[in-house]
Parts: sequence; C-alpha cells; structure tokens
Amino acid sequence: MADNEKARAKTEQTVGKVKKTAGEAVGNERLTAEGRAEQAVGDAREANEKIKDIGRH
Repeated sequence: MADNEKARAKTEQTVGKVKKTAGEAVGNERLTAEGRAEQAVGDAREANEKIKDIGRH
C-alpha cells in the first residue's frame, strides 16, 4: 500500500505542476491555483509516507 501512496503522491505533484505551468502560460489564474493546490496535496501525501517509513525503521 505504501508504494501505491508514494506513486499517487508523485502523480499528484506532476499533474499539479503541469496544470500550474499551463495556467501561468495562458494567464489562467484558476488553473494555476488548481495546479498549486494539487501539488500541495501531493507534497503532503509524500511527507506523510516519509514519516511512515521512518516509523517502520
């Protein structure tokens, strides 16, 4: 399950970055904000998984 969550975090980070970049390129503030939010969710999920990994060692 942890590997699945790590992959999900990376996917969210990547999709968020793409949305943010696309939004900035076309001047779409909503898309930019959506991308930032998605990146933040991915960052939080990744941090949570890292904490779980530390607890397992």
